[in-house]
Amino acid sequence: MAYSGEPIRAEDLLFRPKHSLIDQSLHSRLGATTTNGDGFGIGWYGEGTRPAVFKNIEPAWNDRNLREIAAQVRTPLFFAHVRASTGTAVQRSNCHPFRHERWLWMHNGALRGFHEIKRDLVTAIDPVLYPDIEGSTDSEVLFFLALTFGLFDDPFGAVARAVGFVEEVGREHGVADPVQMTVPTTDGTSMWFFRYSSERQSRSLFYSTDIGTLRLLHPEVEVLWELSMEARFVVSEPLRDLPGAWNEVPESAAGVVRAGHEEVRAFQPVAP
Repeated sequence: MAYSGEPIRAEDLLFRPKHSLIDQSLHSRLGATTTNGDGFGIGWYGEGTRPAVFKNIEPAWNDRNLREIAAQVRTPLFFAHVRASTGTAVQRSNCHPFRHERWLWMHNGALRGFHEIKRDLVTAIDPVLYPDIEGSTDSEVLFFLALTFGLFDDPFGAVARAVGFVEEVGREHGVADPVQMTVPTTDGTSMWFFRYSSERQSRSLFYSTDIGTLRLLHPEVEVLWELSMEARFVVSEPLRDLPGAWNEVPESAAGVVRAGHEEVRAFQPVAP
């Protein structure tokens, strides 16, 4: 789950919705796994430009520290992730979101054949960036490839080049359909999101309808009057069943949300 808008308490984002991310960690409806208990993480922006992160290998539904922190954190930009490992170790450094300088990154999916292609992917990462890799996941490697290919200056193009590179390396190693991903990333001001898979059957991803429209559709829903007009969500699964509230990100698409602007466009990997 990713949120952008007026400052709001993390507790209201994590625990209050009927099908909150905490509920999804136990009862996912659309995910590849029903239970996501291999750790969790949250990231948020407060003072300064560098975001804070809090991660743990405990299941999200069973971590008292998460509830304590969420009750006190108020932020205009919030990332949260519950993890189901696709093969790498259950350890704090492998929990999302991943951070580099002012950037946060989360990934739902997998790079297939990662064991076989890992060396080629890692050696392509900028040597200046390489020492900052903390964990062993394919998700973090994909993040650092995007950084290597220019995430700071051109997020759409950088992710397209990173995905194209992974697909090229996968083909060289005989890996069919190497990329499965939904990704949100942010620099603390704008929020980009991507839905893509090599076989064109990507994991679910949704973005929220603008609050003004939702208030007209559902004036009886009190929480809509508590959110600012700039509030936007990007989620793997809808947080509650509310007709007209959620829009599925199209297959092979990417988007950006920032104050006063939102856009969804086609996404196409760029081969090296």
